Amino acid sequence: MELKKGILYGVGVGPGDPELLTMKAVRVLRHCPVVAAPQTKSGETLALDIVRQALPLDGKAVLPLYFSMERDKALIRAAHEKAADAIQVHLDAGEDVAMLNLGDVSIYATWGYVMDLVRKRGYETVMIPGVPSFCAAASRLGTTLVSWGSPLQVIPVGKGPLEPQLERLGAKVLMKAGSRLPELVDALKRTGQLERAVLAENCGLPDERICGDLSKCPDDVGYFATVIVKEK
Repeated sequence: MELKKGILYGVGVGPGDPELLTMKAVRVLRHCPVVAAPQTKSGETLALDIVRQALPLDGKAVLPLYFSMERDKALIRAAHEKAADAIQVHLDAGEDVAMLNLGDVSIYATWGYVMDLVRKRGYETVMIPGVPSFCAAASRLGTTLVSWGSPLQVIPVGKGPLEPQLERLGAKVLMKAGSRLPELVDALKRTGQLERAVLAENCGLPDERICGDLSKCPDDVGYFATVIVKEK
């Protein structure tokens, strides 16, 4: 008799505070014998560190996954394929796998690329939502994001021009803004929005920093920096 294949779960673990893991995420993590955890080139496993503060993982297999931060699409694709290959070994053995993802699994998530590959190979996948980083940041900053009828613009700070994006209607969330913070401050000044902007870096983590005046933020703001520009 053919062994039943395992199920791949994408588990959103929130931005940093282990108390923001949902009850459903905890239940799925307790159930799965294998936990797949993204790992940086230096060996850091932030999502796994968050989970370990919330529940013990004794007896579970931890599967490190390395995803390239390069902009070369071929390298990125190869990393996704390699991750899918590693996960498939466990699924073929009938083991359910929980793949961790910072924040939510549906918002700029590496999980989505791996999910698509695994689905195409004929395996079942399930998504477990997590608290998005910008929602946690808004709560930490003590501000709402939008009022009734107003749009919310969620903008990844990439290489393109900033001003056209800042001129959109409604409140703006600028994700992963640390690398372009000086440019962003200048663009906010030119569009008259600097006084409405606040920043949360590493929200919910031990090294969290809050900056209510972007013109006075330190120079070493890191990758996990979220800027919220409140609506007028």
